[in-house]
Amino acid sequence: MATARWELGMAGDGGPVTLRGIADRLGLHVSTVSRVLNGPTGEQGRAASGETARRIRELADELGYRPNPHATSLRTRRSNLVGVLFPRLSEIVVATIYEGVEEEATRRGLSTFVTNTHDDPAIQRERIGMVLGRRVDGLIIGDAHLDGAALAGPALDGTPFVLVNRRTDTGHPAVTCDDRLGGRLVAEHFLALGHRDVAVIAGEPFASTGTDRTAGFTDRYREAGLPLPANRVRHCPFDTAGGHRAAVELLTGPDRPTAVFAVNDLAAIGTVGAARDLGLRLGEDLALAGFNDTPLAAELPVPLTSVRSPMAEQGRRAVRLLLRRIAGESVDSEVLGPELVVRASTGAAIGPNGL
Repeated sequence: MATARWELGMAGDGGPVTLRGIADRLGLHVSTVSRVLNGPTGEQGRAASGETARRIRELADELGYRPNPHATSLRTRRSNLVGVLFPRLSEIVVATIYEGVEEEATRRGLSTFVTNTHDDPAIQRERIGMVLGRRVDGLIIGDAHLDGAALAGPALDGTPFVLVNRRTDTGHPAVTCDDRLGGRLVAEHFLALGHRDVAVIAGEPFASTGTDRTAGFTDRYREAGLPLPANRVRHCPFDTAGGHRAAVELLTGPDRPTAVFAVNDLAAIGTVGAARDLGLRLGEDLALAGFNDTPLAAELPVPLTSVRSPMAEQGRRAVRLLLRRIAGESVDSEVLGPELVVRASTGAAIGPNGL
């Protein structure tokens, strides 16, 4: 009777296909089938011979077997759920990093859910508590402030977490772009073009992305004997409106800079609007560079020079680093390399009298 039942779809009573049913059909022990289909990625290939594992997977696919996450959670005492915190998922950089997180998590048999904190420390603490209440195995945190204040205290004790995109001064493991090097690459490009009077639209001072990119840029100019005056560094939100306001402040007046580095592409796009409003031509009257090389950068009327950061790869690496922490390993932060992509917005070299 049992054999006939499995021949008719493995679940003649209308219930789901089970590991026991697959094992009975193939004449295998249920634990072997379980390890092949549900074991950790690194163990699945060792659970059975290649031919046996192939037969198990083929039958499971044919019959439409789906793992029961609740049963797996009870067995392993893990939820296979990862919480992700970001300032705003509406931002293209954040969304691209999250795509990398989700892609790698899915490949590893994990589920993710994301929440926005709007870069507000009070909301950050509240959302961390909410996420922990979902019994997550770990967290990926993309909204960290340099001081790490929202990560302090007992709430996160015993829960593995890693940072992504931003680092803290408190030394938590993080996967980031080498933001200092990215800022330095822009400075070297401007110096090679002859720009001595430059400015930075520096983003928010609490975020390592803006702080490190600005530091890399200003340090290189200081090394060249051209330190930036304080009024040439303007902080603003990481959005087009903030970039527009900061650019108007920098570009209004007779002693305007000949080149501006905006520490993300959204602020750079705001600068494009300010330059337009002030009658300045990008690449001719003003050189402009951004950061992240988002898809919009190459499609602007004057294509934007920008530092390409490995956004999705940061997300993938963060999942791998978190899994190592969940497994109890000691981990180090990872820093990924940037690349300067030169386009028309920075124009050609300037002469002794300016552009």
